[in-house]
Amino acid sequence: MNLVALQFSTDYTNFKANLEKLESLIDQASNGDFIVAPELCLTGYSYDHLKDAANFSLKSIDTLKKLSQDKIIALTLTLFCKDSNKYTNTLHIFHQSEVVYTQHKAKLFTLNDEDNYFKAGNTDDFKIIEIDGLKIASIICFELRFIDLWEKSKGADIIIVPSMWGILRKQNFESLTNSLAIMNQCYVIASDSSTDKMASSSGVINPFGIEVRDDHKEFISMPYEAKEIKKMRRYLSVGIH
Repeated sequence: MNLVALQFSTDYTNFKANLEKLESLIDQASNGDFIVAPELCLTGYSYDHLKDAANFSLKSIDTLKKLSQDKIIALTLTLFCKDSNKYTNTLHIFHQSEVVYTQHKAKLFTLNDEDNYFKAGNTDDFKIIEIDGLKIASIICFELRFIDLWEKSKGADIIIVPSMWGILRKQNFESLTNSLAIMNQCYVIASDSSTDKMASSSGVINPFGIEVRDDHKEFISMPYEAKEIKKMRRYLSVGIH
């Protein structure tokens, strides 16, 4: 299995083109690969067209289910919650043609006015899930700055970080995702947007902190080796099991 971080620009005026781009990149992956796409890659933060963004995201779920027949695919979508009459930035993980997990972004980025348009999730709902024997935790963009979520991710084999992280804080993103892999002795798949003013810092980092990144590639991958996790946790024991 390969761990894949995607990196591409989102067109705020053409949601269909974004989905087609995502499909083409997913098609490059092999059966069994774990693919993470940038935060809100299908619609971006379309504050002036949230209803359209939510409707398109909802319709895209069937397509993403089909694409996940022999792969694991993770990305966040804009959705409308009828119960609260608000929108959410919600992670979806697809596998075997089903949505196997959802998680609302809990820590909203106020500098981008995200809190004015989206309802925050609850960090109490944060958990490690298991897919085909893999323990997976999910941290969405700005949530990367909250150490309590690092602690809740302890024990995961893979931590995914779908993001739309700004270029002004590029070094922060790379340092934090590298540190997350080293501290939790696990793999990290960090998928960042390459839209204008975004950092384009997608990469995959192994438990030793060795990273694969390339700002100019749309498809970045690294083989997953469970033995690397076991080796780090056995020989540099810090209490992670």
